[in-house]
Amino acid sequence: MSAFNDIRDYVAIPRVLSLRLSPDGSRLVSTVQSLNPDGKSFGTALWAIPVDGEPYRLTRSAKGESAAVFTAAGDVLFTSARPDVTVKDSTDEVPSLWLLPRAGGEARQVAARPGGIGAVRTAGDVVVFSSDVLDGEEAAEQDKRKARKDAGISAILHEGYPVRFWDHDLGPGRPRLFAARLGADRLEDVRDLTPDAGEALREGGFELTPDGATVITTWREYLPNGQWRTDLVAIDVASGERRPLLSDEAHDFTGPLAVSPDGSRIACSRDRHTGFDVSARSELWIADLATGEGRAYAPDLFPMDLEWAPDSSAVYLVADHQGRRPIFRVPLDGDAERLTQDDAAYLGLSPSPDGRFVYALRSAVNLAPGPARIDAATGDIADLPTPAPRPEVPGTLTEISATADDGATVRGWLVLPEGASAADPAPFLLFIHGGPVASWNDWQWRWQAWIMAQHGYAVLLPDPCLSTGYGQEMIDRGWGNWGPRTQADLDAIVDVALARDDIDSERVAALGGSFGGYMANWLAGHTDRYQAIVTHASLWHLDQFAGTTDAAMYWQREFGVPGGERYQLLSPHHSLDKITTPLLVIHGDKDYRVPIGEGLRLWWDLRRTEVDSKFLYFPDENHWILKPGNAVAWYETVLAFLAQHVLGQEWKRPDSVA
Repeated sequence: MSAFNDIRDYVAIPRVLSLRLSPDGSRLVSTVQSLNPDGKSFGTALWAIPVDGEPYRLTRSAKGESAAVFTAAGDVLFTSARPDVTVKDSTDEVPSLWLLPRAGGEARQVAARPGGIGAVRTAGDVVVFSSDVLDGEEAAEQDKRKARKDAGISAILHEGYPVRFWDHDLGPGRPRLFAARLGADRLEDVRDLTPDAGEALREGGFELTPDGATVITTWREYLPNGQWRTDLVAIDVASGERRPLLSDEAHDFTGPLAVSPDGSRIACSRDRHTGFDVSARSELWIADLATGEGRAYAPDLFPMDLEWAPDSSAVYLVADHQGRRPIFRVPLDGDAERLTQDDAAYLGLSPSPDGRFVYALRSAVNLAPGPARIDAATGDIADLPTPAPRPEVPGTLTEISATADDGATVRGWLVLPEGASAADPAPFLLFIHGGPVASWNDWQWRWQAWIMAQHGYAVLLPDPCLSTGYGQEMIDRGWGNWGPRTQADLDAIVDVALARDDIDSERVAALGGSFGGYMANWLAGHTDRYQAIVTHASLWHLDQFAGTTDAAMYWQREFGVPGGERYQLLSPHHSLDKITTPLLVIHGDKDYRVPIGEGLRLWWDLRRTEVDSKFLYFPDENHWILKPGNAVAWYETVLAFLAQHVLGQEWKRPDSVA
């Protein structure tokens, strides 16, 4: 029985989330997510993956474990909200830091803070970690948090922007960085490195130099009119002294970050500030840590992950490229060279200490993530035993392309169900990706085309304008022209797909989430090609959206001041009176990227104009549907809606939402 036939079987598939190599190169550690015994939630555990052996589980707890890093001795540091059984009245409300000895035995708690512990980095005996801190005296923080809780106070007074991010409120605490040393039993000499950080470390990243002497961290500078810029700064671990490293009025310097093994350089992403006529652009930036002097490398490759070669002569980089996400080798004195030549997508880079191999998570549209070893000289790929066996997909994957009306090439992946033929053509689904600066090239746990293939549908995963991996021109084509330009690209490649004799051109639907949801709404008002449209976490009223999303300044750069010309031209709500296609609206209440107001406004507009529609609402989900039961409800409702309007079956309300 295929795991894609019953959604409950699908959500129970374990998932490999991360990969990190030990200092001696002998084993990898991975965070694996799996269904908890209650069947209603996911949990995480750490697994060891020997480079020449079988995986084995390292940790077990009801609270799960994550953020694993190795110490110089090969012990594993990780965060978990599990209680410490050695401490009386220990609580498990926030993550603390634990150490699992390489020699074996039980993990022990080595650090805890009232606001929890987030990311962790180590070098030698130095440990640097992030934690949420309330303003005021550190010694009184636990009492202040308790007093606030006991008084039933959840209010947060803001004096700046933003106030929330993705799915969580910002404040009342603020992130800071702490330095410490590994002691015999616990971290010792714990010191606050950033007592004056304020909001500067929000949603940032940091790395530690190999000698443990310096932290390189993103540092957000808040500007007038709700704007901000992200710089890189260097912080001396011994003194806490901070100095500017990389700053540019027209760019952000962001993660991924990596310090060269010789401690002389930093590699990061330099992201161009967008504007009304300035499109998004990211590039690999490598700079000298002493002087801050640097330059761009690997043009047209948007960094998704990066790590240095052990001899500090080159950077290994992964970036979207022609519907794949290969590993590239970028030498300091030459041009980028593609290392992997397959159709896969890579993340979690870990070069071996001897320079012979690069370990990474390898996946593809038709391949769930798992560990792989890549020969650094030849690019040869070997999949390693994985702690989460990969499911077999029920169909085939084909690459197609089309020529758009302006002459540009638009390509995509076509998922075909088993048995699709001229004698029995498959109904067709268009999946439109989010972003919009993104690409279909990876395994998807949330928008899983193979579930649709198991139910007989062909699924097109196209990369229209604004997609990454096709050069800057592909992004420029759609900048400030979302709806019309993207629709033209989609129309061109859908025409190619529907011309196939193994696809039924009379039974078609479109689905999209986030920007893809915007395009689903746009298509609803500008074509009657589709028998049904599913719009998830979608932008509907751009003027309303631009002021309520969690990063309003980003959208204002491209669209201008709310109420301007682009809002009038590109907001889907202006075509409400032309919508006749049945719509399934889906939205989560904890979605702060595309706030619930978009879904509510769309739903009301459809109801008041009597468009055939349904609204699948998730009170406890964010931009993504993450809980197992809710994922079941999502897929079952979408499939039932498509069955009614595409396959002509009688509507049957799924049991999961009965």
